[in-house]
Amino acid sequence: MSARTKARKRAIDLLYGADVREISLNAAIAMEAERASNQPDRQASWNYAREIVVGITEHGDEIDELIETYSQGWTIERMPTLDRAIVRIGIWEIMFNEDVPDSVAISEAVRLASELSTEDSAGFVNGLLGRIGQIRSGSTLPGESAN
Repeated sequence: MSARTKARKRAIDLLYGADVREISLNAAIAMEAERASNQPDRQASWNYAREIVVGITEHGDEIDELIETYSQGWTIERMPTLDRAIVRIGIWEIMFNEDVPDSVAISEAVRLASELSTEDSAGFVNGLLGRIGQIRSGSTLPGESAN
């Protein structure tokens, strides 16, 4: 498993844990940073996990607006907590991390949803991130005009 894949899983753990425990992402980051400092073998995946979660805190409103706009029938509150974490990571990588190709961000998110969440989650994640990837690339979606 690559360091980035491990980092994505750690970021999911952070986002999910903060959501379930109802603590701020900044508090979750601080706790995980302390844990990482005591476990040097986890340092490689921690750096990218922290980058992801900090990026999500910096762009959270934009990310959540994209989820609300393109999730077709699902509000953020109705979404399973794990799926919400996965799509936030995928959207951050698509919209705000130029080092990760959109196709990689989408396939990693779909793989994580398949591995960690419900039977229907992978399809939901793929559809949502695919729509957002199209928006980012400037493609129009069916039913939209290319003005």
